[in-house]
Amino acid sequence: MTSNELVLKFARRYPVWIFMTVLLGFSGALFNGVSTTLIVPILLNFLGQTVTFKGAPPLIAKLLSPFSGVPEEYRTGVMALAILLAIVLKNVASYASSLVSSSLMRTLTSDLREEGIELLLEVDLSYYSQMKVGDLLNRLGGEISRAAGTIGIVIRIVITGITILVFTGLLIAISWELTIATTILMGLVALVNQYSIARSRVFGKTLSEMSRAYSVRVLEVLSGIRLVKSVGNEQVEYDRLHKLIRAREQADFQTQVVGAAINPISEVTGILVVMGIVILGRFFLSTQIQSFSAILLTYLLVLFRLLPYIAQLNNTRSQLASSNASVEMAQEFLRRDNKPFMKNGERKFDKLNEGIHFNKISFHYPNNDKLIIREVDLYLPRGTTLALVGGSGAGKSTLADLLPRFFDPTSGSITIDGIDLREFDLKSLRSSMGIVSQETFLFNDTVRNNIAYGHPEFTDEEIFEAAKRANAYEFIEKLDQGFETFIGDRGVMLSGGQRQRLAIARALLQNPSILILDEATSALDTVSERLVQQAIDELSRDRTTLVIAHRLSTVQKADQIAVLEHGRVMEIGTHEELLNKGDFYARLYSLQFSENRENLFDRNQEIRNQLSYDVRTKLNSLIGNLRILADQLVDDPQEEEELISESYTAALSLLQSMERFERSKRLPIQ
Repeated sequence: MTSNELVLKFARRYPVWIFMTVLLGFSGALFNGVSTTLIVPILLNFLGQTVTFKGAPPLIAKLLSPFSGVPEEYRTGVMALAILLAIVLKNVASYASSLVSSSLMRTLTSDLREEGIELLLEVDLSYYSQMKVGDLLNRLGGEISRAAGTIGIVIRIVITGITILVFTGLLIAISWELTIATTILMGLVALVNQYSIARSRVFGKTLSEMSRAYSVRVLEVLSGIRLVKSVGNEQVEYDRLHKLIRAREQADFQTQVVGAAINPISEVTGILVVMGIVILGRFFLSTQIQSFSAILLTYLLVLFRLLPYIAQLNNTRSQLASSNASVEMAQEFLRRDNKPFMKNGERKFDKLNEGIHFNKISFHYPNNDKLIIREVDLYLPRGTTLALVGGSGAGKSTLADLLPRFFDPTSGSITIDGIDLREFDLKSLRSSMGIVSQETFLFNDTVRNNIAYGHPEFTDEEIFEAAKRANAYEFIEKLDQGFETFIGDRGVMLSGGQRQRLAIARALLQNPSILILDEATSALDTVSERLVQQAIDELSRDRTTLVIAHRLSTVQKADQIAVLEHGRVMEIGTHEELLNKGDFYARLYSLQFSENRENLFDRNQEIRNQLSYDVRTKLNSLIGNLRILADQLVDDPQEEEELISESYTAALSLLQSMERFERSKRLPIQ
């Protein structure tokens, strides 16, 4: 989309605004031309010279005719008042035109941003996987603002063009010969400025690219500030952003250099044109020698008034060329024909009556032909739990994302009570599902608003009850302001377990009939996991639940466990059935618990080693005492009694140590 296409698009949307702006601009130009044309005659009258303009152009004679009936002593004052009135009307029209134009630009900017926000809320999730958030923010903010500013630039070009046409008409009316010569000379000026305009287009595109790169990097750094600080990479990121800032500044400077050169060039060439006109005027106006001075002065005054508008036109053309890149980016951003949108069904979803059927579904992401899900056929009856297990990249989370229609299957279908998901209204379908994932997102808002997100109609009592059932009420009450505490960006002021419990409270408040748990406890410590698991058990009660689990210990009670590998269902059954089968699930179970067995074996071995050392030490001491007694090396009866007592105590201690060692041999290693 070019700038002209953008203007036409919004001219059709706001015809009255555009018409008013152009009409006011034309009125201002007309009053400007009239006041300029009358200045020379009034000055000559003021100096005591009677201006007859005999043989003068008809236009000037017609403008002066209303003053011919005015007595000569009042004529100068009346003409001065006429000029003052024309100037006042011109400035009033210009002021009104400026207000209307700026209001139109603000309206356009708001409309474009609202259109962009609506698009971002409606577009499929696959779009976000291909775009950077910083790039989207840059386009939604800076690029759209510059694109809307292009409308103002075009309007200024139109108004300036109208003003130039009005003054050109006056020049033609005064002397068409001089005007032809002036046009030829001014054409040379336009050729000189065309180079600057072309350079502005190049620098404007560079400026947009630098602005986009800067916005993207700043957002990434701020989003990952913990990582930046944890690895001590602050200086590296600063240097990188410093280069982007300087590159953007350089591009902005180059744009300004080109734009700033237009006015001086236009002024110098304009003076040269005027000097040429004076010389040519002597030749072309030789037949009007009686009024030669007045006519030439009027012509030159109109021309002098015209030259700044020509320079302004060239300058705005340069700005327009510079903003073309923003127009293209904004147009590309706002296009809908090249973006994925989920088709919405018409059937309202009420409740689940029978079950959910993943009917031989396959799926691959857009722009990628590799299948993530392959011919998966699963049935989840109402009120039961289906657990999806498997290694990383098996397709578990992708399969779960198909249920709330974040994506649609490439082939096959997902049905609820025999009805294809695509027939349901998206809002009613998704509002019936509760999703608790490993990466819980919380807004920088109060605890209360985060729990009640999407459902502001719930009362405080209902919110408190949901928090209690999610094991969250106790820690919330300990916060500085309880449920009114702001929790920071993404809930940074809370621990992982606390964030998870808020997400569970949110799902409990929603009271969904279908529940999706995506590794909700995989990143938590033991204490937090226990609390969250209790909350999940409360949440899952009497609900149809799809669980994605990394820790197999959390899904042993599931009604069905499906093992996925490379997007295929390898086996399905209960925990005991799959273990007894001794295939994929049994191997996963064995691998996952092997580390625990090794740690337990190491602890047992350490205990045995310690006991063995203790037994050997005490046995050596006992044997030494008994050898002394047997060899009768002690003469003192009291000392002999002490050795016998020590030997008896050592024998008892040795017996206890051997019993502990024997028990340690029976400790489990698995």
